Amino acid sequence: MTLTTSQARAEADTGLDPETLKMTLEAIRDFVADAIPGERQLQLDHEDECPVDVVRGMCSDQLGVQLLFIPEEYGGMGGGTLDVYRLCEHMARLDLGIATSVLATFLGSDPIFFGATPEQKQMWLSEIAEKGILYAYGATEPEAGSDLGALKTTATPGTDREVAGYRLTGRKQWISNGGIADKYTILALAPGGPSWFVLDRGTEGFTQNRPEDKHGIRLSNTAALFLDNAFVPSGNLIGGVEGQGLTQAQKVFGYTRLMVAAFGLGGGWSALDRAIEYSTTRIQAGGPLSTKQGYTHKLIVPHAVRLEAARSYIEYTATRIDAGEGENGALNTEGAIAKYMATEAGNMAADAAIQAHGGYGYTREYMVEKIKRDVRITTIYEGTSEIMEMTIGRARWQENLKTSGRYYRDIAAELRELHARHPDVGADTGALASDALAGVLEACRAGRLTRNQHVLFRLGELAAYTECAGTLAGRAATAAENQLSEKADHRFDPATLAAMSRVFAREAASKVAFDGLRWVVGAGAPDSAAGLTPFVTSLGLDAVRAAQAGLITDMDRVADAIYGRAPASSKD
Repeated sequence: MTLTTSQARAEADTGLDPETLKMTLEAIRDFVADAIPGERQLQLDHEDECPVDVVRGMCSDQLGVQLLFIPEEYGGMGGGTLDVYRLCEHMARLDLGIATSVLATFLGSDPIFFGATPEQKQMWLSEIAEKGILYAYGATEPEAGSDLGALKTTATPGTDREVAGYRLTGRKQWISNGGIADKYTILALAPGGPSWFVLDRGTEGFTQNRPEDKHGIRLSNTAALFLDNAFVPSGNLIGGVEGQGLTQAQKVFGYTRLMVAAFGLGGGWSALDRAIEYSTTRIQAGGPLSTKQGYTHKLIVPHAVRLEAARSYIEYTATRIDAGEGENGALNTEGAIAKYMATEAGNMAADAAIQAHGGYGYTREYMVEKIKRDVRITTIYEGTSEIMEMTIGRARWQENLKTSGRYYRDIAAELRELHARHPDVGADTGALASDALAGVLEACRAGRLTRNQHVLFRLGELAAYTECAGTLAGRAATAAENQLSEKADHRFDPATLAAMSRVFAREAASKVAFDGLRWVVGAGAPDSAAGLTPFVTSLGLDAVRAAQAGLITDMDRVADAIYGRAPASSKD
C-alpha cells in the first residue's frame, strides 16, 4: 500500500460496524462526564489521585470498554485498529490519565495476544473480557529506560512446593497501573533469553511502590515494582518457550505506538478546541481574538494542520494493520512515524493553547494547563521522540540504500500522479519534499554523514514530515472522492482538508529542503564548492520557495472552516 492509497474501506471486514463504534464513543463520553466531570478531574489532578473505581467501572459490565480490545473468540467485540485508535483519541480528549490506565491493561495483555499459546490466550484474554481484569506492562527498568535489551530482571528456574517454575528478581520502573493492576506481564532474563511471564498481584516476594509524583497524567497510577524471588509456575511463561520476549515485544510496537499517537492527537485537539472556544468570546482591540490573524495563524491554524497531518498517518497505518500488513512488527516504522508526529503536534498544540488563553491558561483553574502537563508524557512513554527519530531514520536510511536512492523518488512520482488527478490537495508540493529528501539522503550517503547520530535523528524527523505530507494529500483526495471510511474522523470537509494539506505540504517541503541543507553542510559535506552546487540543485530550493505562494490565503481558509464562518471572498 502506498502513501496516497485510499484510506477508505478497512471496516468492511474488520472490527465494529460504524454505528456500534459511534454508540461506544458516545457511551464513554457520557460515562466519564457523569463519573468525573471537569471540576472533579481538576480536584483529582490536584490530589494526585487515580480514580480506581472509574477505571474498573470502564472495564466492567458498567461500560465494557475492555471488550473492544479482545477478539470475539475470547468473549470480546473484536475491535479493529481503526476502532481502537478512535477509542483512544476519544478517551484522551476526556482525560489522558484515565485513558492511560485503560490502555495499560491492553498494553499489558499484548505479550499474551502476540505470544501466548492458544490455551493461555483462552484463559487470560477471556478473563479480561469476563471480569475486567486490570493488567500492567512490566518492561521498563530504572537503568534501561526504553532499551528492553538491557534488562537486569532475572528469571531463575526452580520449584515451589514441587511446582516447576521461575523465581523473578529485579525492579521495574514507571509502570502504568503498577499499583492497581490485578495481573502483570513481566519481562525477565531467563536462561534461554528475555521472556515474558504473567504474575499475579499478591504473589509472595512481589511488591508495588507508592505512586510516582508525576508532572501530569495524575489521574493514572504509575508505580515501581519490586521482585524478590517472586515465584511463577512454568505455565505462566508466555508462549511456553524461553527467549521469545524481545521478539514478542517488537511485534506490538506498530500497534501500541499507534494508540499513543491517538493519545497525542486527542490531547492536542482537546486543548486546541478550548483555545478556539475561548477566542470567540475574548475581545481585544474591538473584536474577538478569533478574527485576528496574529492569533489564529500562530496559535490555532498551524497546530490544527499538524494534528490533521498526524491523523492522516494514523489512519493510513491503522488501515494497513487492519488489512493484515502489521504482523511480526512489519509496520513498526509507520507506528513510530505516527507516534512521533501526533505526540509532538499534540504537545505543541497544548502549549499554544496555554499561550492562547494568556494569563488564564497558566492557572490551574483552566483545563488547558492540566492538558499540557498530561499530553507531555506522550512524547516520552512507549518510546521517546528521540527513539522514534532513531527508529525512523535507521529504517528509511536502509530503504534508501536498498532501493539505490529510489525510495523517496518513487514517493514523489506517486504524489505527482495524485496531483494529476487532484490538483488541489498539495500533492505536487509534497512531491517537492520527497524529492528534496532524496537529495539529502544521497548527500548523506556520499559524505557518510550518518556517522553523526544527530544527522540520523534529523533524517528521521524529515522523513516523518515528508510521509505525513503524502498521507494528508491522500486523505484529502479520498475525502473529495467521498470514499473516506465511515469510521474515520469527519470533522473537516474535503475543501478544508485540501487547504490543510496544501499548508502542511508547504511546511514539509520547506523543512526538508532548508533544514536538510543546514544539516548536510553543517556535518561537513559537500567539502567543495563544486560538490555543493549539484546538491543544492537537487533540493529544488527555488521550486520550494515558489510553492509558498498562497500560503496565507490557505491559512485563512482553514481558519474560516475552524470557526464555521464564510470565507472572506463569499461575504460580499
